[in-house]
Amino acid sequence: MLTRNRFCLLLALLTVLCFADPVPALDIEKKVIKARLNNGLTVLMLERKFSPTVSLYIRHRTGAVDEIKGQSGAAHFLEHMMFKGTTTLGTKNYEAEKKLMMQIEKIGQALDNERMKQNKADQKLIEQLAARLKQLQNEHRRYYIPNEIDRLYTENGGLDMNASTGQDVTTYFVSLPANKIELWARIEADRLLNPVFREFYTERDVILEERRQSVETKPDGKLYESFMRKAYAVHPYGVPIIGEPRDLTYMSPAAIRHIHHQYLSPENMVIAAVGDIDVQNTLKLIDHYFGRIPKRHYLSPDIPAEPPQTEERKVEIWFDANPSMIIGYHKPTAPAPEDYTFDVLETILSKGRTSRLYSRLVLQMQIADSISVHNGIPAARYPNLFVITAHPRYPHTHHELQTAILRELENIKQHPVSDLELNKAKKQLKMDYIRSLDSNSELASTLSYYELLLGDYRYFSNYILRIDKVTAVDIQKAASKYLGADNRTIAVLNKKITANTNSGTNEK
Repeated sequence: MLTRNRFCLLLALLTVLCFADPVPALDIEKKVIKARLNNGLTVLMLERKFSPTVSLYIRHRTGAVDEIKGQSGAAHFLEHMMFKGTTTLGTKNYEAEKKLMMQIEKIGQALDNERMKQNKADQKLIEQLAARLKQLQNEHRRYYIPNEIDRLYTENGGLDMNASTGQDVTTYFVSLPANKIELWARIEADRLLNPVFREFYTERDVILEERRQSVETKPDGKLYESFMRKAYAVHPYGVPIIGEPRDLTYMSPAAIRHIHHQYLSPENMVIAAVGDIDVQNTLKLIDHYFGRIPKRHYLSPDIPAEPPQTEERKVEIWFDANPSMIIGYHKPTAPAPEDYTFDVLETILSKGRTSRLYSRLVLQMQIADSISVHNGIPAARYPNLFVITAHPRYPHTHHELQTAILRELENIKQHPVSDLELNKAKKQLKMDYIRSLDSNSELASTLSYYELLLGDYRYFSNYILRIDKVTAVDIQKAASKYLGADNRTIAVLNKKITANTNSGTNEK
């Protein structure tokens, strides 16, 4: 007879043996139903009867890279505004509210125009306009109900309702009881077609404070932003998703309406529904509500390509925090073969206590407090970066740690990784990937992401097969080609010595 512990161990072993191959992903792929509405919107549906719930994802191929120069942060700002309600959700009297909001925008724009004059601005006029704006905002509160969309979802069993803005894509998602799909469709189609950007100037202050908290007063945020600006000289991947301070300070409602207009391109939208659904009824509901979005020709923005890097770039910042560093290299993005190769190398270098960088620099040499590697920073629509982040352990220096990291990368170039290392990394990638297929939400996320970004959701089912084909020679070739000094950007955060001086930046 098996004891409980031995039974659990055997069950875990059987799970590994059964699922450490592409079969589950291939099985899921065969069950996905893909449809395209007449307006060009793509719908992916997967019926899974594990629980009476459904996970729903809407993705737009619109992100920070699609912003107009001088309006950085507009895509993220719009994400905030899409929770403010519609002409029917959150309003008490929309006709009266609309007139008042027009006055608010007029006064707010006049206030911004005067403030932009800086030293030449009329301070008395600024005070008058600010007082008038506050008066109108107070009056406006009588006409709307805040957080109405949140309330509707919460009262109807919604979980994990949220949104995210990236460089490439903006996503809105929620998990609901399976019998609430029509509620979701009504809400989401309504806020796509009839949004009302309430509390604009109040929300602008919220986002400016968010930027201060996540970047300007946070060492990791400050270092990362400085690194990205240096790594990308031309391409907008170097511009922060949250936006530049000046652009945010004077962001206008017109800029938000412009980026929202890009949402209304059905051919650049993907909806994924995964869970306890009836496929035909679900498609009928989605078509009824989202099919109302007019079909229109989408003109993609003219995004400049990042020129090849020809020399090492460096940037140093000073902050009242422990030292840290980022090293990054330009590389191709998916579905280029090198992208799979760098996924494997990422795992070999930093996943787990026995990985090369962790075991040698953290455990053996003890010159690093922490170290991690990330392939595909900051996004995947355009060529991206292979990035190493590390914190030196006192009293060791940046120079010591950097030298040790670069030595390990040179070792990868000079000597093939062992079969043991390679197979271990592949197994780890496979298991991580298989685990991600357990959740309805993760599946909806994965399917919609690959369909939108690469034009084919089936990328996820081929992933393990591609990983299996990566060889030690492939890793050597990719490392030799891309992990060179002339393709390298290094950002270093030094601990500020003088207590009351401002943090600074030094670039080379």
